[in-house]
Amino acid sequence: MKKCVQSSKIYVDINKVEVSISMAATGKAGGADEEYNASEIQVLEGLEPVRKRPGMYIGSTGYAGLHHLIKEIADNSIDEAIAGYATRVDVTLLADGGCRVDDNGRGIPVDLHPKTKMSALETVLTVLHAGGKFGGGGYKVSSGLHGVGSSVVNALSTKMIAEVYKDGKTHHIEFNTGRTVVPFAVTGKSEKHGTSITFYPDPEIFKETTTFDYDWVVNYLRHQAYLTKGILTTVRDERTGKSDSFYFEGGIKSYVRTLNNGKEVLADDIFYAEKAIEDSVVELAVQYNDSYAETLRPFANNVLTPDGGTHVVGFRTALNRTINDYARKNNLLKEKEENLTADDIKEGLTAVILVKLPDPQFEGQTKNKLGNPEVRGYVDKVMNEYFSYYLEEHPEVAKKIVNKATLAARARRAARAARDNVIRKGAFEGLNLPSKLADCSSRDRTQCELFIVEGNSAAGSAKEGRDSKIQAILPLRGKVLNTERARLDKMFANAELVSLIKALGVGIGDQFDINGLRYYKIVFMTDADVDGAHISTLLLTFFFRYMPEVIKAGHVYLAKPPLFGLIKGTGSNRKIEYIYNEDALESTLTQRIAERKAAGVKIDETAERFKQAGYTAQQRFKGLGEMDATQLWETTMNPENRTLIRVNIEDAEKADAIFTKLMGSEAELRKNFIQSRASTVDLDDLDF
Repeated sequence: MKKCVQSSKIYVDINKVEVSISMAATGKAGGADEEYNASEIQVLEGLEPVRKRPGMYIGSTGYAGLHHLIKEIADNSIDEAIAGYATRVDVTLLADGGCRVDDNGRGIPVDLHPKTKMSALETVLTVLHAGGKFGGGGYKVSSGLHGVGSSVVNALSTKMIAEVYKDGKTHHIEFNTGRTVVPFAVTGKSEKHGTSITFYPDPEIFKETTTFDYDWVVNYLRHQAYLTKGILTTVRDERTGKSDSFYFEGGIKSYVRTLNNGKEVLADDIFYAEKAIEDSVVELAVQYNDSYAETLRPFANNVLTPDGGTHVVGFRTALNRTINDYARKNNLLKEKEENLTADDIKEGLTAVILVKLPDPQFEGQTKNKLGNPEVRGYVDKVMNEYFSYYLEEHPEVAKKIVNKATLAARARRAARAARDNVIRKGAFEGLNLPSKLADCSSRDRTQCELFIVEGNSAAGSAKEGRDSKIQAILPLRGKVLNTERARLDKMFANAELVSLIKALGVGIGDQFDINGLRYYKIVFMTDADVDGAHISTLLLTFFFRYMPEVIKAGHVYLAKPPLFGLIKGTGSNRKIEYIYNEDALESTLTQRIAERKAAGVKIDETAERFKQAGYTAQQRFKGLGEMDATQLWETTMNPENRTLIRVNIEDAEKADAIFTKLMGSEAELRKNFIQSRASTVDLDDLDF
């Protein structure tokens, strides 16, 4: 889970256009002074549209867009592997800031293209919507279907070098911002085969950064190795000397095993099925664990589809039907008992769905959702047929799965009863909001903020110091429930979590609706100590497991109160300077001492450092309760002065693994985590 301060961006998918219309605004309706004729039509030729509107093609020109360049090139190499022609893909982050992608596939064609009268290589790299993935002749299955990837990367690079090793020869061409600067030519002999693309992102386009993130590349190539059996992916970083390689003979079975790492599985065996239907292939891997959360990773042609689609619908339909049929057939569900629901069955489920098809219909350029209607039937058929066999052949595993789902059903009914009781109690008391909530007066939720504070002492100062129009205060008593180890029924028995759920207004479980969120910012304001960090972690666990949409939408923040106060003067002349971490304290004191020495002030070097720096006293804030209302407002709550850290889910898999490790039932994982980091701990930071 990554924390960041920058605001979130929303990118809207727009169809690619190569003609733009420009009209000057005159303030006149149909004014005769302005001519509108053919000269007002701006025609963007070649790769000009990409440089003019890069966000239309790669989503952004920030961190995400920069790394999308690597994906566009590497995806082409992965497609060669999917097609069975390549066995390795190598990505090298060059010392001079560039990136090189190599594969041992067939090599991009180099013969003359009949339409462009250029080599096929130059055509692919300079013409939008040119590629081997439209007619089905070059690739039966591919992840890049728009034919824009390589040419877009070329357009947004100050330099691109392409080398193709084919037919015993090395073919070479170079570009600058999409324009050919070294013509296509045969430069020598070669015994190898494949393609090598080197590119350098243009800093005029990527103003935020042109520095590639090694960890991003590692994560991308690891996933591609999982999804393509038998492929070796390698990343090397010439800047640091780091390197990693990935090869998974088990494919998505290995992926499921990794996703369940640290969790107690119901059976070591992993269900796996693969079948070709028509001109498509369906791969499925399933394993249950003892957690209460579902981990589902759906892919279409190696592209993650986080919003699901028809392949997910087919999978869920078949899974629910198969488990209920087996339970009925084997008397694991009594005649009078209702069927297990999808929510019951998905508890503890870890599954990877991978479909490969010749013409995937993604919803938008972002490819977040698969729309092919026929895929639903394909996945349903494979899952129903093979998972039925699996349950029959593994009766002990099947019984564990059904029993877990049955317990989930009982907990669901108990949670519903508890929730209904909470609702009835709220209605009886005349309000649905918790009594201890000090709400704000504004009804414009885009302006409203909820501060979740630790204890009544801090709550008192926060209530007194806040802007009551836009800021609400919800105090928590003690440690909240660890929801990593609890179902919904346990949550509804926890007063603190019930108060939080009621205050947020979004509901929970099958009643969750983010549109009901009453506050645009939800701020955890806890003490700057170990206990405060623990409470924040418990709250993050709750949101991550049961309300991840609230985090993803950018509504969750951590307040950053000061750790130190440097005081000058006394009485009415007393002034305090707030410092937020120890590094800043050391830097401030060092600078002030140096300034005083430069001014000729005599420094007593035996005195405490804050005195050497000219301060009267130094204060260490161990808790928010030590601050009065004015101090808390000035340092932590005032929008003009405060520092808020927005919580963002950068990598859901890593976040899931961290919560499992730190908040799960396996104490050994936490022990290993602590021991591996013991050497980096500063004893002065520990509370004894």
